[in-house]
Amino acid sequence: MKAAVFREYNQDPTKVVKIEDIDTPKLKPNEVLIKVESASYNYNDLWAIWGDPVKTPLPHISGSDVAGPVVEVGEDVTKFRPGDRVVSHSNLSCRICEMCTAGREYDCNDRNIWGFQTGPLWGGFAQYTHLPEVNVAKIPDSVSFDDAAAISMVGMTAWHMLVDRAKIKPGQTVLIMGGTSGVGMAGIQIAKLYNCDVIATAGNQEKMDTCKKLGADQVVNHREPDWYKKVRNLTNKQGVDVVFEHIGKAVFPQEVSLLKMGGTLVATGATTGYDTTLDLRYLFFKGTNLLGSTQGTKSGLEDVIYWTGRGKIKPLIATKLPFSEMVKGHVMMANADQIGKILTNPQEL
Repeated sequence: MKAAVFREYNQDPTKVVKIEDIDTPKLKPNEVLIKVESASYNYNDLWAIWGDPVKTPLPHISGSDVAGPVVEVGEDVTKFRPGDRVVSHSNLSCRICEMCTAGREYDCNDRNIWGFQTGPLWGGFAQYTHLPEVNVAKIPDSVSFDDAAAISMVGMTAWHMLVDRAKIKPGQTVLIMGGTSGVGMAGIQIAKLYNCDVIATAGNQEKMDTCKKLGADQVVNHREPDWYKKVRNLTNKQGVDVVFEHIGKAVFPQEVSLLKMGGTLVATGATTGYDTTLDLRYLFFKGTNLLGSTQGTKSGLEDVIYWTGRGKIKPLIATKLPFSEMVKGHVMMANADQIGKILTNPQEL
């Protein structure tokens, strides 16, 4: 089968990612084999190619989001059969530790992100891939393979941030940072699904307009120095109930200052840097809740797929590349050239 493989780390994906012929995976008894009809890009694909901040196993196949039909099942698989339409659940956990059995698979000490930390040669950018039965979710006919691949990781992550961690409620004001990012686009729609008032941020007018189309009630440009003052003014200087954060160093202090008394900031990732400052008075005087969040549960993924099938969550798709040109997607990710998710179809060479 064909797969996108790199055998060394490099800051330039075009120098190392190549389409190669490799063996089709041999299934373990608890696994399913998926024909990959659509695979979605994430920023962790770049981290894998760079070898920073994690040295991923080499040779490596990236890709944590795939959708397609099941073509073969292992002898111990009971919930799936060939022909089932499925999407990947990329959070690989042990399923037997205290965290996993308490429903906190995202806190498992042995957790790995499939397609990022796995290998060698185990990821989604391939014509066929394999996953444990517990890491596969069925998708209804009303959800295309493209939509399933585009929403799976970002939708699950945003759902976990807002619903499981921040526990949003109708009527709350939610600030979605980076509203046209993968998690941002999902975050806007999930917050509106819960009847929240949504203020989104974006870096230019085109992206701001897109946030509005996704359902945001108000949008500000977070590249403007006084962006946080504009957010405060939009709330009649009351502040927001929840901040949905993934930008990091460049905006973190201002985000915390925007929270109401008892407000919550929930963070996943930090694309502008990890080290930041915090005025501790905002923490203890205002009873601020600072929450970390990563990945999510299979249940959360299934909730997202359900609402996608009902048309309440609609992933933004920027482009779908033929597999022979799939490395262009890595370059687009690095340059932040697109609005929406980038897909590739490994079956189209």
